[in-house]
Amino acid sequence: MTRGLPSGRAEIERGAAAVELALVTPLLVLVLLVVVALGRLVDARLVVADAAHQAARAASLARTEDAARTQAERAANIALKEAGAACTRPQVRLTAGGLAPGATVTATLSCNADLGDLTRTRMPGHVRVTSTAFSVVDSFRSTP
Repeated sequence: MTRGLPSGRAEIERGAAAVELALVTPLLVLVLLVVVALGRLVDARLVVADAAHQAARAASLARTEDAARTQAERAANIALKEAGAACTRPQVRLTAGGLAPGATVTATLSCNADLGDLTRTRMPGHVRVTSTAFSVVDSFRSTP
């Protein structure tokens, strides 16, 4: 038996771990990037849901439907701006129900989130993010 000569099996497997690592690393990086992109998409949906809630609440505090629409749009735009959302062209649809005490105000906020801004890559395209929120008009307030 000669010392220093590797056995046949060890000779065949020499460097296999390095090759496997070199082949698997790009795949793992890609999976990591997809997970980060999905996390940022979920964050964008949460930001839009919060902005829709703030729009519905602002509208429910208004005295007239015109003021409700204006305040809802303003509240949604401020919430999106403060959150640093990657949304473009936000649209607020409002159902005020006459703003009668006890009525429900429904605010639906929709915007386009650019995938390049969302994932912080130069990925082309956009995704439409929509959320609806409800707020009840105070039942003890006086009617206008």
